[in-house]
Amino acid sequence: MQAIDLLIHAGWVIPVEPAELVLEGHSVAVHNGRIEAVLPRARAEAEYQATEVRDLTRHALVPGFVNTHTHAAMSLMRGLADDLPLMTWLQEHIWPTEGRWVSEEFVHDGTQLALAEMIRGGTTCFNDMYFFPDITARAALHAGLRAMIGLIVIDFPTVWAQDADEYLAKGLALRDEFRSEPLLRTAFAPHAPYTVSDGPLERIRVLSAELGIPIHMHVHETADEVRRAVAEQGRRPLARLDALGLLSPDFLAVHMTQLEEGEIRLVAERGVRVLHCPESNLKLASGICPVQALLREGVTVALGTDGAASNNDLDMIAEMRTAALLAKARAGDAAALPAHAALRMATLSGAEALGLQDEIGSIERGKSADLCAIDLSRPETQPVYNPVSQIVYAACREQVSDVWVAGRCLLRERRLTTLDEEVLHERAAIWRDRIGGETGD
Repeated sequence: MQAIDLLIHAGWVIPVEPAELVLEGHSVAVHNGRIEAVLPRARAEAEYQATEVRDLTRHALVPGFVNTHTHAAMSLMRGLADDLPLMTWLQEHIWPTEGRWVSEEFVHDGTQLALAEMIRGGTTCFNDMYFFPDITARAALHAGLRAMIGLIVIDFPTVWAQDADEYLAKGLALRDEFRSEPLLRTAFAPHAPYTVSDGPLERIRVLSAELGIPIHMHVHETADEVRRAVAEQGRRPLARLDALGLLSPDFLAVHMTQLEEGEIRLVAERGVRVLHCPESNLKLASGICPVQALLREGVTVALGTDGAASNNDLDMIAEMRTAALLAKARAGDAAALPAHAALRMATLSGAEALGLQDEIGSIERGKSADLCAIDLSRPETQPVYNPVSQIVYAACREQVSDVWVAGRCLLRERRLTTLDEEVLHERAAIWRDRIGGETGD
């Protein structure tokens, strides 16, 4: 028998690739943080001697979710300014609060709170965009989560940097500092077309090509954003970005709710990856991404939650369900985004968008053991005819029981193993009193 670190016996193993495949009564063998084999339980027990055996026969085992767009530290602003349109929300509430309170301490505490929430919801990898990205990177490493850290760039000064040159210099230094960390990647993160001018974007394009790292940006989030761009610059934001040479397979476009047919074809031709945040878009009334049309053109569409200040959660299971239902309503087609396609968007498509498809996103031999176990034995998810449908349309994140990243257990039977929930609760309460006391909320 072969000695391995971990053997997980699951009721169902859902590898995601090939599509729609469900392996009932199978096991996953893990050694040195990687998937050694996926095979029937009887064979697994005959072939492997594991240091640890987990018997999860009531559970579906899926790849860990990939949250492709977050602002993790903004968890400390959850519920602070609800029921407002995007620009009112940003200009009158979020930006003033950030100007007053964002610091290394704020980002550390807010990110840890977000990481706990993401782990408890089955997320094993997140793509972040926020100030003090070095603090976010260290928090992710401490918690054991995989992350793509955004090297944020904005034209105007903030507590993190004074101008585009300083944002880029700090970002490149951060990339150098963490480039050898296997769980961390970096991406340039210019905030949006309306906050970053041509000069910095041209530099980012050149650096992205030289260094081989992607560009992560909010694009066509609202109709008002597009209207203002046309009025002020004479063209739509996507056309400007294309003229600057930014649109490519390394460009990660967040939201994309305002797309004309020609723009959808352009995105497909350039290989742009679209990061879809349905619940945030709905809550801010920003619009609806044309998912079915993008998929029809062969565009990679992945899922993100956005930040907890605008969602108000980091729940990828809920995001899958909302994405599936919204796509059906927008297309007038009940088959527009079936359950297995929604699950792929939350896993392998997310990995593809981040350039991590050879490492994560599916349960395959040789890939990293980034895994999530979901208990389907509750009355709310019984009976189980199709476990993928149950996960997307009936399950909730509280049914996530266990989570592993690179074979390391971060959640065991709903208990965090790398973060202290009591400390997180205490820190959140301190920030509520600070921020709420000043705003009067």
